[in-house]
Amino acid sequence: MLELKHINKYYNQGTVNEMCLFEDFSLTIGDGEFVSVVGSNGSGKTSMLNIICGSIPVDSGQISIGGKDITRMPEHRRLRAIGRVYQNPAMGTCPNMTILENMSMADTKGKSFNLRPGTDRKRIDYYRENLKILGLGLEDKLDVKVGVLSGGQRQAMALLMSTMTPIEFLILDEHTAALDPKTAETIMELTGKIVEEKKLTTIMVTHNLRYAADYGNRLLMMHQGKVILDKSGERKKETQTEDLLALFNEISVECGN
Repeated sequence: MLELKHINKYYNQGTVNEMCLFEDFSLTIGDGEFVSVVGSNGSGKTSMLNIICGSIPVDSGQISIGGKDITRMPEHRRLRAIGRVYQNPAMGTCPNMTILENMSMADTKGKSFNLRPGTDRKRIDYYRENLKILGLGLEDKLDVKVGVLSGGQRQAMALLMSTMTPIEFLILDEHTAALDPKTAETIMELTGKIVEEKKLTTIMVTHNLRYAADYGNRLLMMHQGKVILDKSGERKKETQTEDLLALFNEISVECGN
């Protein structure tokens, strides 16, 4: 279970440019939930992910996973239990390393390397089996450098690599936004398959309202650092893309846009 309790976060505090990002913000995400998060630009979606992962600190409040307080835990230690896929496909893989080397690196996440080769040749068959799941033929290109792959292939690899070791949470930060429509559909299908098979607690931020409606078992809409819509279970299943768009338009009018 992930808990954000009474989170406060300000930028430029005490100056004329002070901006309140979160004020007394609380959110609980249960084990096994797949939460889709939507909201306008500046609503706090990605900032919430950054707070969970430790990329930005909070001014006050508490963050806990499984009852353990991780508020002051550094980002690199949190990421041992969190897999994250970014919007930019280039951020989840190393372009100058081969597919095999990237897979080996992901396979040893959180482990001590000591004085041994970084690539375990005995795991090659395991890597091939995992890559075959993607359906992109990458299992036959282990010696190819990742930098020559397409954005969709790299994002598929990043998704796979982020879930190779046991994790408690999968964080998806607009992970289809930089892809063409067809590739985005492929990545979303892979996402649903991996999350279901590995029973991962997942938070997915997306601007695609259809993906938000179709994927996950809980839906959040954020606005100005607050959750203004929270639907789960049957209420989530009944939510249509048109419903979300109507709410977006309503918010836009209220804000004078």
